[in-house]
Amino acid sequence: MKKFINDPENLTSELLEGLALSNPDIVSLEDGNLVVNKKLKDADRVTIVTLGGTGHEPAISGFVGEGMIDISVAGNIFAAPGPQSCVEAIKMADKGHGVLFVVLNHAGDMLTGNLTMKQVKKLGIKVAKVVTQEDVANAPRSNADDRRGLVGCIPLYKIAGAAAAQGKSLEEVAEIAQRFADNMATIAVACVGATHPATGMEIANIEDGMMEVGMGQHGEGGGGSMPLKSADETAVIMMDALLKDLDVKSGEKLMVIINGSGATTLMEQLIVFRKCHKYLAEKGIEVVASHVGELLTVQETAGFQMFIARMDDELTALWNAPCRTPYYRN
Repeated sequence: MKKFINDPENLTSELLEGLALSNPDIVSLEDGNLVVNKKLKDADRVTIVTLGGTGHEPAISGFVGEGMIDISVAGNIFAAPGPQSCVEAIKMADKGHGVLFVVLNHAGDMLTGNLTMKQVKKLGIKVAKVVTQEDVANAPRSNADDRRGLVGCIPLYKIAGAAAAQGKSLEEVAEIAQRFADNMATIAVACVGATHPATGMEIANIEDGMMEVGMGQHGEGGGGSMPLKSADETAVIMMDALLKDLDVKSGEKLMVIINGSGATTLMEQLIVFRKCHKYLAEKGIEVVASHVGELLTVQETAGFQMFIARMDDELTALWNAPCRTPYYRN
């Protein structure tokens, strides 16, 4: 493992400090590893809180700011934070209009999320929780509670954040966020696994010349091991799985995101997106929103996540609304 780091024990604190120092007009770093929107103090609206382990940069804290997340509660590398930090974040975020609490479906995050909800309800804070669980590889849509949360959290932050910025109620923001969550799907592929940046431990081993379709966020197997294929062949395999999962028909409109996992070049990602766009056009499916680039990474994993979501005019307008965060701006 070759990384430019200092004491592994300080990885999380140092990277969060670097994020705050490099974006002093957008975010601040508060006690408990809370990355806070600098404009939060003036927010007269629904606010948004989320949580997650570090090591996936720019996710999740890189999307704190105007029009997206108000507070990100950061855990240690690949680990969820404790519930007390989340409770403090929700108390800080609440401006009298309620708080949307977004949780990715991973065991540690869900445990913290559920404990947090119990505590904030006792405090009388109005909070709505939305869980992202869009990985098609490890469970069918009929058993969505077992699906992992992947890159889908990022466009959900954008859409929910825009809805909140428009002054919608907590019920309305939560309904929009849930509708989007219910109509999104992701599948990942990798040909080289990552190491844990604190220990150097290999967290996924993929045989040379092979790729794993359906790999989870932290190197979990997806049951899709096969010889490495071309960009076009890989794109079709993955897109077919997503279209089948969402039962997408000709005439529908989609968001498509290619999210680099850490060691896959933008060149490769753009080539994959090109095939996706052409393949969908052949099926009479229109791409109305898109992004290509690194949003949620897993250190030096070589691979990408392919994400689609069913769109309508309202969701498209929310996606296109202004925002300003360290790593995504409209």
